[in-house]
Amino acid sequence: MTIIAALLLFGVIVLIHEFGHFIFAKKNGVTVHEFALGMGPKLFGIERNGTVYSVRILPIGGFCAMEGEDEESNDPGSFGKKSILQRASIIFAGPFFNLVLAVIFLIPVFIYIGSPTTKLDQITANSPAYEANLKSGDIVKSINGQNINSWNEFTQKITQSKGQPLNLVVDRDNKSVNITVTPKKAEDGTYKVGVTCVRNKNIINSIKESFVTTGQMIVQMIIFLKQMITGTVPGGFSNSVAGPVVILSIVSGAAKTGIINLLYLGSIISLNLGIINLVPFPALDGGRLFLLLIEAIRGGKKINPDKEAMINMIGFCALMAFMVFITYSDITKLFKGIIKF
Repeated sequence: MTIIAALLLFGVIVLIHEFGHFIFAKKNGVTVHEFALGMGPKLFGIERNGTVYSVRILPIGGFCAMEGEDEESNDPGSFGKKSILQRASIIFAGPFFNLVLAVIFLIPVFIYIGSPTTKLDQITANSPAYEANLKSGDIVKSINGQNINSWNEFTQKITQSKGQPLNLVVDRDNKSVNITVTPKKAEDGTYKVGVTCVRNKNIINSIKESFVTTGQMIVQMIIFLKQMITGTVPGGFSNSVAGPVVILSIVSGAAKTGIINLLYLGSIISLNLGIINLVPFPALDGGRLFLLLIEAIRGGKKINPDKEAMINMIGFCALMAFMVFITYSDITKLFKGIIKF
């Protein structure tokens, strides 16, 4: 059942991506031959206004088949006949819908766990916070003279301290109190002071926190992509990149612990799909957007369709080779017992 839940989650994430392409294709007058739920042989389909809406046998993702998307076409509803801006909006819509889905997945997560505040909750006994006389109910206002407006800012200051003393100003019973606390390195290698925060459970804060968290994850993913390109990924490339087998194992594990963990992991996967698809590499949405940018620079002169198809085919083959390598690495980890279902 957990593997089925994982497959359905993947299916929803990819389907939303394709739905973004579909909606903007229709909006811009592009002929859509088929919008499919799932992959593989067709189970059944219904035609409406020239588009076949089908369900296919494998519940993994889906696709949006547009006229003239990968070949030359003289049809007025062809993708290639639309303006650069229209085509760019259709291509960008897929990754963008994945970013929106990530936010949507996070909203019930934060409604359930609450959004963090700068008000302290529990103080761990004999911790740096305990020794510095921080108390439950204290509201952190500033650290080393810099205002603290979120729990994320608070934790960042603690992490960046490298064990150096920090001067905190907290609001305690409507009075400002100055406290010096020295973070200590925990077993995971990060610096902590031994406090938890009060969480605010309401839908407005949950929506706000979902956007903030999504933004933070985007920044972290961009940093990771930069590390991949420069070869500076901590722990090595093969240990930091997961393929379908590892992801399926992680998602099925999350499904066992409940819907909230599954939704949180789903937001990360959806965001990954959206960001990676925007990388300017052939066969990805980002590669196609890059080719449109070149077309715009050339004053609207289109790239030879055969050359564009060749570029995308080379990119696709490279991606497939990369996927085979990652999947082989996953299977090796599975046989070694590093990952389990």
